[in-house]
Amino acid sequence: MMLKKSGKKSKKRAIHYPRLALLVLSLAVAYLIFHGRDFSPFHNALLALGYFGTFLGGLFYAYGFTAAPATALLLIFGKEQNILTAALFGGAGALIGDIVIFFFVKNIFNDELCRLSHTRIAKIIEKEEKKVFGRFKKYVIALFAEFLIASPLPTEVGVSILASIKSMSLKKFAVIAYVTHTIGILIILLIGKWI
Repeated sequence: MMLKKSGKKSKKRAIHYPRLALLVLSLAVAYLIFHGRDFSPFHNALLALGYFGTFLGGLFYAYGFTAAPATALLLIFGKEQNILTAALFGGAGALIGDIVIFFFVKNIFNDELCRLSHTRIAKIIEKEEKKVFGRFKKYVIALFAEFLIASPLPTEVGVSILASIKSMSLKKFAVIAYVTHTIGILIILLIGKWI
């Protein structure tokens, strides 16, 4: 009897966040599809497109499951193109990807994120963050989000963190995301030029 009750509770919790569960599932499926694939034909096609290829490389750089092949592509572009121009085009492509993520988090996942923020574990994490960072908490979290956006790490997490800030408008987010991605892509292009 007890097992049935706990089973019902766990099912209810999983259904409590259906959009977030679907997002996590789709990221897992995408990872399984793209992990270990040979992207040489894809790279060659984008290289042939010049700066538009860099724009598309930036677009793919914005998504966690395509960040690795996009990073490899950007390293190659570092040897082939003007680094500053390529960084500006790549940053613009990444910005488009970020805006899509921002839109989904801010508009579609917002109600589930609000419910999730009221859970016991979220409150414990928030309390610990306040202890560790004090009044600088929001700045540290914003810097962490910007680091995730700039790096080839999962950008979705960084964008979600920034989108969860109530005062974050699309315009402010776009400026932060573009500058952050452009700097990250510029560093990758510089590494590509030197290796």
